[in-house]
Amino acid sequence: MKEIGIIVAMEEEREAIVNIMTDIKVEQIYNLRFLKGKIQGKNCVLVKSGIGKVNAARTTQVMLQNFEVQYVINLGAGGSINGMLNIGDVLIGKQVVQHDFDITAFGHSKGYITGVGDSIICDRELVNEFEQMIQSIPERNYQIKIGVVATGDIFCTEAWMKDKIRAKFNADVVDMECGAIAQVCYLDNVPFMVIRAISDTPNGKNASTFDENLKLASKRCANLLKEFLI
Repeated sequence: MKEIGIIVAMEEEREAIVNIMTDIKVEQIYNLRFLKGKIQGKNCVLVKSGIGKVNAARTTQVMLQNFEVQYVINLGAGGSINGMLNIGDVLIGKQVVQHDFDITAFGHSKGYITGVGDSIICDRELVNEFEQMIQSIPERNYQIKIGVVATGDIFCTEAWMKDKIRAKFNADVVDMECGAIAQVCYLDNVPFMVIRAISDTPNGKNASTFDENLKLASKRCANLLKEFLI
């Protein structure tokens, strides 16, 4: 029976998902701990990749080669580069770009990846299902937006960088893993979606803000995943 693949980068994000899982069994592959279990009765496999694009891509490929995955969800904290998204708000990715991929010297646009294109579109059916689920959630004190995630191998701290990425890609959130996971899923023809809760906004001081809000963002993603899998 196929499983839902769940990939996170950090321990706090992993713990939040473990708290909503049942019937957990551990399977070790290389140095990766895959947790197989159920969320709302659905078969799932959870893994922590570690931070950054190489870790994320490698972990995704190991998952897809060793488990029968129906689709992959990447979730966790993200930095807001859209002034309308505040701490605790959530972005559901409709599109993913890699803001640090640059072969413009060969006439391509910034972010263009050979064999992939300028961006990767998240699975429309999954995104549509999530949008429908949002309508059924009781009144909440945060917003959920559908938008664009921009990935790069850098923890974005400077406001000028935030503004540059926002202007170039019309992105809403920055992170360090999503684009790599999306690329592997795209190349392997596996449906993909992303849930990112806002932990910080690049302003020169947001490393401490990220630490303060990581657990909040992780729990919010986990709770939404639980609602989605009902």
